[in-house]
Amino acid sequence: MTYGNDPYSQQPQQPGGYGYPPGGGYAAYPPQPYAHWGARVAALLIDSLIVGVPAAIFYGIGFAIGFKDTNCVSDSTDSSYSTSCSGGLSAGGLVLILIGALIALVGRLYFIYMEGKTGQTPGKKMLNIKLIREADGQVLGFGMAFVRQICHVLDSLACYLGWLWPLWDAKRQTFADKIINSIVVKV
Repeated sequence: MTYGNDPYSQQPQQPGGYGYPPGGGYAAYPPQPYAHWGARVAALLIDSLIVGVPAAIFYGIGFAIGFKDTNCVSDSTDSSYSTSCSGGLSAGGLVLILIGALIALVGRLYFIYMEGKTGQTPGKKMLNIKLIREADGQVLGFGMAFVRQICHVLDSLACYLGWLWPLWDAKRQTFADKIINSIVVKV
């Protein structure tokens, strides 16, 4: 290709061409360093407190006001024996406990949605870390973020070894991250 009047001039090329590293292909991720295990744990604790404290308040109040002393009365006659009991969990207590469970469920699903859409939960945002796909650095999406949460069961199966795996893994991945091909990076 020639530019201008000089037949030997060429447009300068960037190494690897437009947006690609030398040798072609995709840029290696992460462009940022991997997040430390301590930052990941701290983010999980913050997220757990955000959802867990309101749920625990409803659970506590529901159990405190919801339980009535159980009174059992036994009647015995020559030919029969009967026992009747009253008490247990009241309807108001049960409603409060169910509200606490709903808060926990909806809060956790919302955090999975946020993690899939932006790569960050409130805890991750506070600690400047982000969950991304290893292949291209994009966020996972809700579906894969949800599957990743399910895969965290495997982190617990082997005596919780999967949760500790980022301490010595080169990419600082849990077992769930390895299955989903995700990484957590500093932002």
